[in-house]
Amino acid sequence: MSIIFEADVSLTHLKVCAQKNFSTLLASVRKISNEVAAVHAQDVDRQARFPVETLTALRKVEALSAAVPTSLGGAGCSLSELAQLCSTLAQGCGSSAMVLAMHFIQVGCIARHAQDDDFFKSYLRDLVKDQYLLGSMTSEVGTYGDTRSSICSIERTDDHFVLNKDATTGSYCAFADGILVTTRRDHDASANDQVLVLVRREDFNLQQTTSWDTLGMRGTSSPGFRMESSGAIKQIIPGPFADSSARTMVPYSHILWASLWWGIAADAVAKAASFVRAQAREKPGTIPPTATRLAEVSVQLETMKNNWQSAAQAFDAIEPDAVAQDQLSSMAWALRMNNLKMSCSEAAPQIVHRALQIVGIQGYKNDSPLSLGRQYRDALSASLMISNDRIAAKSASMLLVYKDAA
Repeated sequence: MSIIFEADVSLTHLKVCAQKNFSTLLASVRKISNEVAAVHAQDVDRQARFPVETLTALRKVEALSAAVPTSLGGAGCSLSELAQLCSTLAQGCGSSAMVLAMHFIQVGCIARHAQDDDFFKSYLRDLVKDQYLLGSMTSEVGTYGDTRSSICSIERTDDHFVLNKDATTGSYCAFADGILVTTRRDHDASANDQVLVLVRREDFNLQQTTSWDTLGMRGTSSPGFRMESSGAIKQIIPGPFADSSARTMVPYSHILWASLWWGIAADAVAKAASFVRAQAREKPGTIPPTATRLAEVSVQLETMKNNWQSAAQAFDAIEPDAVAQDQLSSMAWALRMNNLKMSCSEAAPQIVHRALQIVGIQGYKNDSPLSLGRQYRDALSASLMISNDRIAAKSASMLLVYKDAA
């Protein structure tokens, strides 16, 4: 009995320490959101430039290693905790939060599918020490947005590879210390027989092929690139990309994106609330007409939050063993992720729009402290990041055969 009791105490102590460490990290990210990201957000948006100030600040508090397991020196954050970090940062700058979310997705793929590999174990330790930023290159000219299909392929010679890719977008690749790249396993592999490869900065050359002058999310700096790279075979993440996609990349993407879209919407509602309170102070004892609209949009905001939080908690509750992880490849889970993505990506711009209706002309003006132009434009990107039409079509095909066990 005493041994069990001591083990329980030790486990409790570890949990308390983890919670304390996360609370400190969250407080640091909240401060960065308010004092760095929000301060530079307007210039980042206007110039369509990478949010270097925010990333510098995130490195100083070691936020870039939040998704690395504690055994390798990272914070070992759960997906729920990573989502809180992204939603918090998004309230200051949507582009900054998208960069952080994309980085967490890449780190998650390595940590969950390659942490037992000696090379990647060492790489994650280096990431903790040097706060590497990881970018993503999953799109390709000719695949029309289908990330589960590749034209390029790995060329293997002994223990080295050559990988060249023409990507339609490369997520902030010019600023990344490493890029995770999707490719066919070899020259004879089918389009969807893919692997995920870590290409380090010293391994690649990039030639920018398109511009990044977008309506929103301008600071993510993700134009098209032609990449030429070479490296060691050990830089290929073990196992097929189909597994890391279904079990990590897709749930991390949809949950973290949903959380940051909520953060953008929450920022808009906060400005609307500030406006309504100012109206109320002008006429004490009365309730402004806009207060009813604020109450209504607050319900929509809370519903959106509950949606991504419940999905994150469900993911975190899945045991790490292989049998339990199989449910992440199930049709039921795929439908849940599709529904989450579509619902949150459609809710975010609706909420910002309703906030704009409350604030009125002060929200419409770009030089107003209550301006909602950037939030509106950033939120509009949500339904286009992996097109909702494409996702709806996939859900439709699954629903033809799927029967809910409940």
